[in-house]
Amino acid sequence: MDLSKVRMVVTDMDGTLLNTNHEVSSKFFTLFQQLKEKDIIFVAASGRQYNSIVEKLDAIKDDIIVVAENGAYIRKQQKEMLATPLENGTIKEVLDILKDTSGIHTVLCGKENAYIDGESELFRTKLKEYYSEFSIIDDLSTFKGEILKIALYHSVNSEKHIYPLVKHLESKLKVKVSGENWLDLSNMNAHKGYALEQLQRKYGISKEETMVFGDYNNDLEMLTMGHFSFAMANAHPNVIETANFMTSSNDDFGVERVLEQLVLSKTKNASYTNTP
Repeated sequence: MDLSKVRMVVTDMDGTLLNTNHEVSSKFFTLFQQLKEKDIIFVAASGRQYNSIVEKLDAIKDDIIVVAENGAYIRKQQKEMLATPLENGTIKEVLDILKDTSGIHTVLCGKENAYIDGESELFRTKLKEYYSEFSIIDDLSTFKGEILKIALYHSVNSEKHIYPLVKHLESKLKVKVSGENWLDLSNMNAHKGYALEQLQRKYGISKEETMVFGDYNNDLEMLTMGHFSFAMANAHPNVIETANFMTSSNDDFGVERVLEQLVLSKTKNASYTNTP
């Protein structure tokens, strides 16, 4: 596998770059500095909130591009590169569908803050891992600000207990089972694949020059945007089927193992190029 032409690396966070304890390894940060030295663009693409992503990658936050809320928001440092909000009428429709359903927690996701009804203290504790900034509103239907995504949580399984209730919205919304417990609803263009396509156009980078890592259904579109697309060993079957390659699990340094090969390939290529 010749990785020497790769110019952009894009990775999901949970289940991919982060281990099961939601940690980024020190090995990754060392490899990142090597990627930076070789002018490789790094993109963190997640269903997480922007603030939550940069907290995990604080040491390198000024050197990366962040794709947050499943592609609805792209930002580099203080520069907003893309925002794709939901229509207010759509938000009301979703809230109406779920209002009489128990066991589902709703999160309205803004650019830097999220909004919940605060009824469950247990859910608030869970939410802090993914949304470091959130506010409590008694009635979510009264919120009138800009919302990029609606995140829905079920403590048992989102694919079984949430998806059937909102499946019929797929004709007008992006409906994504983004984790075992999470399902996301967003604008049809608010997904990681569209976000990555915009970045590739901006920086003049082709699919053949793009490396992508993912583990769940919200990664499917972006995996098709890179030739070097890797499914984690712990990935959803749909991801394994879509990706061109596989790597080890998120608890076995799956991303780092491939990045080591990328750095080695770039180093060898530079040595060859610079030889008289």
